Amino acid sequence: MSVYPSTLQRLISDLSKLPGVGHKTAARLALYLFRAPREYTESLAASILEVKKNIGFCTTCFNLTDQDSCKICKDPNRDQSVLCVVEEVGDLLALEEAGVFPGRYHVLQGVLAPLDGIGPENLRIKELLERLQQGMIKEVVLAINPSTEGEATATYIAGLLKKQGVSVSQIAQGIPMGGDLKYTDAVTLRRAMEGRRETR
Repeated sequence: MSVYPSTLQRLISDLSKLPGVGHKTAARLALYLFRAPREYTESLAASILEVKKNIGFCTTCFNLTDQDSCKICKDPNRDQSVLCVVEEVGDLLALEEAGVFPGRYHVLQGVLAPLDGIGPENLRIKELLERLQQGMIKEVVLAINPSTEGEATATYIAGLLKKQGVSVSQIAQGIPMGGDLKYTDAVTLRRAMEGRRETR
């Protein structure tokens, strides 16, 4: 039986579903929100609802945006000849925060995982190939997390891209096997990007 009132217990339960938030942290956050000024909690609730209502995926690269195209795709100063393929939006954000890539991106929204029923048709691979057909892209950098599924995905995509006549490189393995780009420091990301190599 919970020692918290049912309404507070429901908030704790909801908060504990957030990634990296256990029961104790969720309880601490719930109590903080209870003590916080009403204006703050109303603003927080409104921000969450606004994100769910107004944020979607860029129709070109599948980054997060509140418009049809994201800021990176709209930026005329980005190198349009180099495309960096990443697994998730968090990986794109990590590379952007590190300031290591001057080109444009393509977010796959996952990796191949046949045991989980995730095949090429479940990722944004078709859209990637369509972007290449426009003829502006000369190099594709595969910056997919170095997990078993990530390596399989990179190998599969590299095979498809080489048929398109573009240069395909992969970030250097400064990122440890099983690592995650969004949790990697800026120096490691910079070295990995600078040390990218052509895929075999």
